[in-house]
Amino acid sequence: MKRTGSLTAEQSAFYEEEGYLVLPELLTQADLEPAKEAMEEKVSRIAEELLAAGLIRDKLEHRPFPNRLAELFRHLTDADFLKYGRSWRDRIPGYFKLMSHPKILDAVESLIGPELFANPVYNVRPKVPRVAAGAVPWHQDKSYWPDASANPVITVWIPLVDATEENGCLHIKPRTHRQRVLEWHRETVTGTGYTALSEHQLGPAPTVALPVKAGSAILFNDRCIHMSTPNRSETVRWSVDLRYQPTDQDPMPQHGAGFLARSAQFPGKVATLDDWMKELPEHAEV
Repeated sequence: MKRTGSLTAEQSAFYEEEGYLVLPELLTQADLEPAKEAMEEKVSRIAEELLAAGLIRDKLEHRPFPNRLAELFRHLTDADFLKYGRSWRDRIPGYFKLMSHPKILDAVESLIGPELFANPVYNVRPKVPRVAAGAVPWHQDKSYWPDASANPVITVWIPLVDATEENGCLHIKPRTHRQRVLEWHRETVTGTGYTALSEHQLGPAPTVALPVKAGSAILFNDRCIHMSTPNRSETVRWSVDLRYQPTDQDPMPQHGAGFLARSAQFPGKVATLDDWMKELPEHAEV
């Protein structure tokens, strides 16, 4: 079968063997800017609400992007933060622009072909210092959709600031994508309700820490065991996890509205920004 997409044969083979692949600095700062602006818009909304509730006295509008959210919550509690969710899934145009970016779609196409559906489970993750929700326990993404027929769903994890071991970069267990979905439990310590695995389920696979520069992409299979550590820095570790699958698999409407991101067969049906804002999965051809 003719190869398509942007990955080399060696990169694709590494992904198939190890269950993950790192693409260093896939996106430029200009590529990230629309998503960054969307995050800043969300932070401004939160600042307005915190001010109205009397929880802060200053919206810190002139603080830098990596600092502002951390400083807004510096003297507040985990519960104050979790009112806004452990991750965000707002329909702000900048997120669609990132999810539709050709560099991302080209990489994913190399692994699952040119008929690409953007899964509804995309997340914006602000890992805030000293907030318990920042630490994500060992888990498999597929534990969140165990009954879905989609296999695999490819996660594309992208930091908007450098992800380091200090601020809580991704950690992964290579080759664990070959096993079934493991029995999981709900994490109860932080109040987040993450799905979690117990230590004895992790097996002998080594743990690989993946510190990467802003704009890098880490692609991994939805059965690959992974986690991230707490943020021990003073700034926010901003990241997104986007998900893609072939169009012939379960679109998982119970999790929201995904969209047709690319199609060689039906290019006229690829969703536009307007379609996405209206939660339409594809464009209606005239």
